[in-house]
Amino acid sequence: MHVAYWIIAALLAVFYGFAGSKKLLESQERLRPMMGWVDQIPMPFVRVLGALEILGALGLLLPPLTGIAVVLAVAAAVGLALVQIGGMALHISRGETQVIALNVVFLALAAVAAWLATAWL
Repeated sequence: MHVAYWIIAALLAVFYGFAGSKKLLESQERLRPMMGWVDQIPMPFVRVLGALEILGALGLLLPPLTGIAVVLAVAAAVGLALVQIGGMALHISRGETQVIALNVVFLALAAVAAWLATAWL
């Protein structure tokens, strides 16, 4: 179970670290081609979302690595699953149902990571 967790956690951490840093650091104009929804969401919220994604990525890795507050790995995975649920709701509200497949994949990975992280509890 630990090996499976590390594979999934690493994949999620890379994805969310990249996506979160983009949302945190890039301008709205640079985000628009990749994330057309940034015109509908206030940029401060996009920045907070980016910061939360980075914190979630770190939360998947650091607690199990250090053995300190490992319950945070479960919380991080659940939080990232909630991010995907919010993303699916946004895409559906914009009529972008064809792009929610990626959200479903990352939602499933986050749910599995949350389940696997309970092995450290």
